Amino acid sequence: MLKSGHFAVTAELAPPDSANPDEVYAKARIFDGYVDSMNATDGSGANCHMSSVAMCALLSRVGYETVMQISCRDRNRIAIQGDVLGAAALGINNILCLTGDGVQVGDHPEAKPVFDLDSISLLETIARLRDKHVFASGRKISDPPKVFLGAAENPFVPPFDFRPLRLAKKIAAGAQFFQTQYCFDMPRFKTFMARSRDLGLLEKCFILPGMGPLASAKTADWMRKKVPGIHIPDEIIKRLEGARDQKEEGRNICIELIQQLREIDGVSGVHIMAHRQEDAVSYIVKKSGVLGDRQPWSPYNDTSSRGSSHQKRCVTPLEK
Repeated sequence: MLKSGHFAVTAELAPPDSANPDEVYAKARIFDGYVDSMNATDGSGANCHMSSVAMCALLSRVGYETVMQISCRDRNRIAIQGDVLGAAALGINNILCLTGDGVQVGDHPEAKPVFDLDSISLLETIARLRDKHVFASGRKISDPPKVFLGAAENPFVPPFDFRPLRLAKKIAAGAQFFQTQYCFDMPRFKTFMARSRDLGLLEKCFILPGMGPLASAKTADWMRKKVPGIHIPDEIIKRLEGARDQKEEGRNICIELIQQLREIDGVSGVHIMAHRQEDAVSYIVKKSGVLGDRQPWSPYNDTSSRGSSHQKRCVTPLEK
């Protein structure tokens, strides 16, 4: 999708606190026909849920395109490499590499953190599996995982001049696409993109800035004070405070910002994170007009047979 030049739409999909696959399918159906791929989070916020690899496997089974997130917090390089090979065997084509939140912020603060790798060394490890057909130990593998590698980036954390350099390091490590933290500060994001363009980075990767609806001014203020890495300008808070219906205004702000992001050179799509507002994603995508007359695949608008042809679809073609 990205390689074809279409403006791609991805969305965050939190795994359930359940072993019931029907709960996974019910969550995915909310996005039917509106997103190109769904990110299955990996213990987001250091909280325990169904595994990302299992959720992606269930969704790939019926033809959905997914992005499997991998956090370095919980597994060492032996377990992670095994998960990557297994995920590829199950039809999972896209992987987002994350360092992960510390265990102290989650629901198991007594857990032992691993952090054998970080996001950059994780990218290097998986790229080596794919491109050199060897484990981190140097031992050869017979058939490499054909995966499209992604990473996270946050243009809104100081030192701001370092963020494009961090982007460059992750590209050198193997990142092919990036999904960013929530993007509510448009001037700051434009500066980040301009600097990345000057460094020649935008020709080497796809950038999908993060976006999402704010439920209220109170929620937005809590997020920027309590959630590391989130920056929400004062003017956004004031606009929400002055709205008659703050939830509706939060969605309108999201729509407007997505439309602005689409006009920035080098932006290839948008990653929507609508925690506890997943039902708003279809409205936001439709009202923003970013899909044009294109409708992403879902089991309910598929005109061909299900099966392996869908399970091999990727966000972008895997060209070596």
